[in-house]
Amino acid sequence: MNQTISIADIEKAALELIIRCSCELPPDVLGALQNAGAREIPDSPAAMQLEAILHNAGLAMRQQQPLCQDTGVPHFYIEHPQQLSVLEIQHALEKSVAKATKRGFLRPNAVDPLTEKNSGDNLGRAFPQFNFEEHDHPFLRIRCLLKGGGSENVSAQYSLPDADLHAGRDFSGVAACVSDTVFRAQGKGCAPGIIGIGIGGDRVSGMKAAKEQLFRNLEDTNPDSQLMALEEELYKKLNQLGIGPMGLGGKTTVLGVKAVALHRLPACYFVSIAYMCWACRRAEIRIGNPE
Repeated sequence: MNQTISIADIEKAALELIIRCSCELPPDVLGALQNAGAREIPDSPAAMQLEAILHNAGLAMRQQQPLCQDTGVPHFYIEHPQQLSVLEIQHALEKSVAKATKRGFLRPNAVDPLTEKNSGDNLGRAFPQFNFEEHDHPFLRIRCLLKGGGSENVSAQYSLPDADLHAGRDFSGVAACVSDTVFRAQGKGCAPGIIGIGIGGDRVSGMKAAKEQLFRNLEDTNPDSQLMALEEELYKKLNQLGIGPMGLGGKTTVLGVKAVALHRLPACYFVSIAYMCWACRRAEIRIGNPE
């Protein structure tokens, strides 16, 4: 282990990370919801839904209670220095997840599909999800995303070309896939949503990258000019669908659209879409020597 980072440090910090992730909306998401509320017609269903969402978010933060009863699957994206053991980091995070579950900050969600038994502590095969990457920095960076079942159910993956959507292997085809996903999600995905898009890769890497896009600040801009244009186009287009908060109509169907492109096989062109509900529960910590 790195001399400046102990297992106890990781367990303690990770527990605090999970609690914050479960109970507090990131400032950019909270601001986007407030701006959305200001755009809606006063006393309309959309305005009332956003008011209720913001009221709920305020209560959750002040009372340190989960933002949503479905605390979902914890997804951890971990960047670590070479000296740290991946296995020890994972064990520390698993202990923190079990503690957070026992204290009520996470709902027991890990169900064995063979026995239908709940593990009771959110630990099981591929539960939580861990994504490790080694880096050249002296600190440990842990990002946590809590993704609930409602948003996961309406996430989707397409293989282009798609004859039903008249979608080819280009950005117009990608846009058609995203529009289809959001249209199908209306009333189910707890809109306004946030859309993460993985273009290319394979079926696993594409969805992993799409989910990782949900960590991006809603106010950022994509460094790739083509992807930036796609994000801006889709943001405008999706908000013109009129689906609105909770599918009850309105001007805000999505709070943001974030995309990434991965190299692909010549025979494959996957479009992976990670839909996130308004409760975009994400947070991060850094442990160790700052740079």
